Formats: sequence, structure tokens, C-alpha cells
Amino acid sequence: MRRLITILIGMAALLAAGWTIYQGTSSSETQRIGAIETGAIAPEFNAVNSAGEQVKLSDYRGKVVMINFWASWCTPCVREMPMINRIAETYQNDVETLFVNVGEAKGTIREFMEKQQFDFPVIIDVTGKISGLYRITGLPATMIVNQEGIFSHILLGELTEDIPLQQWLEETVQ
Repeated sequence: MRRLITILIGMAALLAAGWTIYQGTSSSETQRIGAIETGAIAPEFNAVNSAGEQVKLSDYRGKVVMINFWASWCTPCVREMPMINRIAETYQNDVETLFVNVGEAKGTIREFMEKQQFDFPVIIDVTGKISGLYRITGLPATMIVNQEGIFSHILLGELTEDIPLQQWLEETVQ
């Protein structure tokens, strides 16, 4: 009886290993949904921005979208925000920029925006639903989504002058 149980357990382990290998190879297509990596489909989200407008990622299908996750308490976020805003303004005809504030209340965001003299709408992700969907574990994070809704570039960390964000946008727009 013990031998039969051992054989059954061994067969179950082999089947599980085989299934895992099969799943790993069959889902290696470049357009996996839910994966946060270059070549994967960006997860859909629905939110409200600071102007009170409904925002859905799919509303921008056919246009390049730059998504920036940030918070006012995040020093690297604050440092990179003027550069991202400048780039967003430069490419405003070809690229839609979505600034997603993670975990802060509308009043905190409004105070920060006024102090920094920014006037763009901010998606409010106070509960972390969008950042969770995008598997954001650290701030800032910037992602470029192409016209088909696929990640073309992902930057986890602070944007600096050395990072070719403008080049990435130009490549994605074309």
C-alpha cells in the first residue's frame, strides 16, 4: 500500500512539473495579459482624475500613452516631475500622459500641485488599486504604452537626464 501511495505521489509530482513547464512555454507569447514587462498588454483601469473626469486606459487606444506613478512624499518623484511635465508638454500632440498619484488624498495632491505650480490633471489612486494592478512596488515608475495598448518601455525608478525617455517616445510614436 505504501509503495502504491509513493508511486501515485511521484506521478502527481511529474504531472505537476510537466504542466508547469507546458504553461511556461505556452504563455511565452509576447502579448501576455497581466504581465508587467515590455511586450505585454497594459492592464485596463478605470479611475477619476483631479478634474473629476473618468479616465480609462482603453480610451487612449490608437495613441501612445506615458503613465507616471508618483507621490508627493517621494523625493525622486518630485525631482523628476518637472522633466516629465516638460517632456509631456513637448509631445502633447502625439502622447497622452497620465500622472497617477499613489496613496494620497485629493487635498494633499492639490496642495502639492499648487506649490509646484503644475496644472495637469492627476489620476487619484488613493486605495492603490491601479498601482497594484501595475505591480508598482516602488516609486517613481514610468511606463510607455504603444498605440495597441502594449508596453514598449518600462522604467522603475527615477528618470534622469541620462535615460532616453524622449527617444523612447519618438520610437513608440513612429
